[in-house]
Amino acid sequence: MGCWRVLGPVLPLLLLLHPPPSPACPAACRCSPGEVDCSERGLREVPWSLSTNTSTLWLGYNFITVLGPRSFPALPGLRLLSLPHNRLELIHGRALLGLGALQDLDLSHNHLSVLSPETFLPLASLATLNLGSNRLGELEPALLSALPQLRALLLQDNPWVCSCGILPLWRWLSLNREKVREKSLLLCRVPEQLNKYPIMAFGDESFRQCQETSLSSEQYITFFIIGPFSFVASIFFCTFMGSVVVFYHSLRRDSHCWRRLRICRVH
Repeated sequence: MGCWRVLGPVLPLLLLLHPPPSPACPAACRCSPGEVDCSERGLREVPWSLSTNTSTLWLGYNFITVLGPRSFPALPGLRLLSLPHNRLELIHGRALLGLGALQDLDLSHNHLSVLSPETFLPLASLATLNLGSNRLGELEPALLSALPQLRALLLQDNPWVCSCGILPLWRWLSLNREKVREKSLLLCRVPEQLNKYPIMAFGDESFRQCQETSLSSEQYITFFIIGPFSFVASIFFCTFMGSVVVFYHSLRRDSHCWRRLRICRVH
C-alpha cells in the first residue's frame, strides 16, 4: 500500500512518458492514425496484425485470390475497405464477419463470377459497393435483397448474360435507378445477338417467356404424395394394357388355328 501511495500521483505522468505499446503496423504496409495502406505490396492474403482502430484499409493492386472465412480480424471501426486490382475469384460467405461498420467496399477489377448473398449480410451499414470490371454474368435475387441500405452500386464492365437469369437484376435496376449512376453502361455480352445491348433497354415484354414457378410448402407436399402413387398407377395401367393386348393376340391366333382346322376337315 505504501508503494501505491508514493506512485499513485506520478503514475499518469509515467504513462504519458511511456505509453502502452500500440498494435504493430503490418510489415508490408504504411500506417497512420486510423489508416493502413497495404497497396502494391505483392500480398497474397490480408495482413492479420491490424489495429482495431483502423477505419480505412487499402489493399489494392496485390495478388489476393481468395477471401476465406474470417479473412479479417475484428475491425469494428472500419469504414472503407479497398480491394481493387487483385485476383479475387472467391469470397467466402463468412469472409467479412467483424466488419459491421463498413460503409464503402471496392471489389472492382477482379475475377469474381459468383457472389454469395451471405457475404454481405454482416455489412448492415454498407452504402457503396463497387463490383465493376469483374466476371459477373448475373446476380442472385437474394444478393440484391441483402443490400437494401445501399446508396450506390457500381456494376459496369461485367459480361452480363441477358437471359431469364438477368431478370432479378433488371427488376432491381428498374426500381433503384438512382443508385446506379452508370446504368446506361450495363451491356449484354451473351447471347451474341444481344452483344453490347443495354440491359436498361429491355421492357416488361422482353421477359414474358420467363415464367417464375414457385410452389408453396402445401403444393410440394401434395406433389410428393401424389407423385409416387401416380408412378405406381402408371406401371399398373401399362401392365394391364399389355396383358389385354397379349390376350387379344392370343385369341386371334387361336381363332385362326380353329378356322384352319375346320377347313382341313371339310377337305
